[in-house]
Amino acid sequence: MKIGLIVNPVASSVTKRTRLVIQKAFAADHELEVVETSAKGDGTKLAAKFAEGGAELVLGLGGDGTINEIVNGTLGSDCAIAPLPGGSTNVFARSLGYPNEAVEATAVMLDALNEKSIKPASVGIANGRAFLFHVGAGFDAAVVENVEKKGPLKRYLGHPLFVASTITTWLRKVDRSNPWFSIETDSNDVIEGAQLGVALNCNPYTYLGRRPIDLAPEATLETDLSLIALTKVSATKLGPALFTALRSDQGIPNSKATVHLQGIKKATFIGYKPFPYQLDGEFLDPVAELELESRRDAIRVVVPTQN
Repeated sequence: MKIGLIVNPVASSVTKRTRLVIQKAFAADHELEVVETSAKGDGTKLAAKFAEGGAELVLGLGGDGTINEIVNGTLGSDCAIAPLPGGSTNVFARSLGYPNEAVEATAVMLDALNEKSIKPASVGIANGRAFLFHVGAGFDAAVVENVEKKGPLKRYLGHPLFVASTITTWLRKVDRSNPWFSIETDSNDVIEGAQLGVALNCNPYTYLGRRPIDLAPEATLETDLSLIALTKVSATKLGPALFTALRSDQGIPNSKATVHLQGIKKATFIGYKPFPYQLDGEFLDPVAELELESRRDAIRVVVPTQN
């Protein structure tokens, strides 16, 4: 098989030794070409070049941002993709069932390739860009922005930094008295006054250590989007919702301030003012409107054989 391997050398758990072991493992039975990213957006360009050059598979050794760029570079081609976990959380790789360690994941992936375990999967599209596991707006995105501002600390503190940023954002950085947007779906649902909105292409939303945060367990790579919206992010609303997501496999329940929708093919977030959003964990510039859609069977993904 002709394989392209895209490496993010500054991802939190990528080391020279890990990279060398992975390269040798794939090169033993496959035609392998390895390239590195050096700036944001490189992964998309390099993945597109691999796909155009006849690669059958593009691997990403890095975090969720790396595999997101790769899917955007290969979308619309026959080239399969697969994530090798090299970041701090590796949501997409773990959601597929890969170990959260790159060398272990390599062994599992090579077995999957031997068994030809490559399956079609859905993606979400947000304002023209594909996402693999979720897109979040409002308070959710403000937390991600706060994490990214810490720069190198993300590499070393990981999940504790995410928890601390959530608390800091809630206490000091967000106007919790005014909503950011309304949401309209293709099913004629209308949610007014939302302060947080998350659309999920698969579950979980993320991980805290080994524990998944299951906002919408029904969301899979074979379904349309699930949507979670909160009209209040007060301690009495946000706390119980997060506790439920951590302690239960039922997902976020519907309540007076919480909406949980399934099977969403299209949705639009309409801002009362420009609002922040994040896509697969990457903070993006505020927008006045966010158009979402689900695309079934849009990509091909290498999945562990036990799946």
